[in-house]
Amino acid sequence: MSTTTDAITAAILFGPGAIVGAAALITQHRGRTDSAAVHRVLAESAAERANRTTGPDTAPPDGGEGAPAPAAEQPARLATVHQFPSSRVRRAA
Repeated sequence: MSTTTDAITAAILFGPGAIVGAAALITQHRGRTDSAAVHRVLAESAAERANRTTGPDTAPPDGGEGAPAPAAEQPARLATVHQFPSSRVRRAA
């Protein structure tokens, strides 16, 4: 084989891999940038939570409605529960 044929073969075999590899490296770099931004926001959120006053805060962190107060008495039963007779002896077959 000639040198030209070897160069063409190498370009065909390694060209797509080099292009995909470069794209993967660019994507990873952008992912690190996004990850740094996420870590910064999480650190700010943690600092805000640490600065809050301590106490019985029943409201969820997203500002929604708090948990309901526990009921003082049990709710009335909605249906009658019938007990089936279990006088039959069950035997293993």
